[in-house]
Amino acid sequence: MKSFVIKGDICWSKDSTTLTAVKDGYLVCVDGVSQGVFSELPEEFNGLSVEDYTGKLVIPGMVDLHIHAPQYSFRGLGMDLELLEWLQAYTFPEEAKYADLEYAAKAYGSFVSHMKASATTRAVVFATVHRDATVLLMDMLEDAGLVSYVGKVNMDRNGPDDLCESGAEASAGETVAWLKEIQGRYENTMPILTPRFLPSCSDELLRELHRIQTDFGLPVQSHLSENPEEVRLVQRLFPDASCYGDGYERYGLFGGSAKTVMAHCVYSTPEEVELLQKNGVFVAHCPASNMNLASGIAPIRRYLDRGIRVGLGSDVAGGESESMFRAISDCVQVSKLYWRLVDQDAK
Repeated sequence: MKSFVIKGDICWSKDSTTLTAVKDGYLVCVDGVSQGVFSELPEEFNGLSVEDYTGKLVIPGMVDLHIHAPQYSFRGLGMDLELLEWLQAYTFPEEAKYADLEYAAKAYGSFVSHMKASATTRAVVFATVHRDATVLLMDMLEDAGLVSYVGKVNMDRNGPDDLCESGAEASAGETVAWLKEIQGRYENTMPILTPRFLPSCSDELLRELHRIQTDFGLPVQSHLSENPEEVRLVQRLFPDASCYGDGYERYGLFGGSAKTVMAHCVYSTPEEVELLQKNGVFVAHCPASNMNLASGIAPIRRYLDRGIRVGLGSDVAGGESESMFRAISDCVQVSKLYWRLVDQDAK
């Protein structure tokens, strides 16, 4: 791990409501761990190399909590459709192409190069169902120096034949083979269990994924309560579940011992909000995608007031840009609309 000092006008968030700035300050990193920000460089760090950015703003790298790497090639397209139709018309046909490693190398190369040039330094990433292409993406992200969690997607129903895996056993087997292949391979690139969303996963597959999660101690990422039609589809497919989140919870894939990121949470019921809070689930707020696909506005103030942990996601390609600065701007704007148009108590 590298040790160094950065000099500049350093600004960071001390907590969720406080920004702190030190002009001509020193940010010290020892063996890859921040030692703090100082107005004068402590004597004990005098031997470290100083990267001088005097007069320039130094901020922490951005975290993208939800992004789809294989969708980067068609970001901004098909925004006349809502979620389920958009998946069928654009997402699934594009992701099926990643069975071809030559295509995957070209497309993922573009994605990774843009991520490297962006303000994002950490990301939680969806790949596709294809094991070889997922490993290729992880290799590229590792070489780029980004810190990431990457998931090989699991789906065995409600998708086209050239993308759906042939069954729960096949999907689970490919996931285990992927995990064994990458074990000990990376320093900054980690695996994350990735059921696409409940409509694409059979009960048998969800049971298999719980077993894999337990065996490998993996975190989990997926989608939750994004779109009204999607929520109704989950109700039909999982009639015994009390809410969308309960569909994951009954298979041990909703927080607790399995650290979990759920994207969107636009239509979470009071019971689901209780479950998010109780299980310590992270909410990935994706304002651009929720606007572009006409999904709605997530009630983020409600989640923050409940102590639920919330981060931002670009959600490319539902979101049209990987810029987290754009995501911040979108978040501010939709929160104002939610306050004005939906809930006057949610300023």
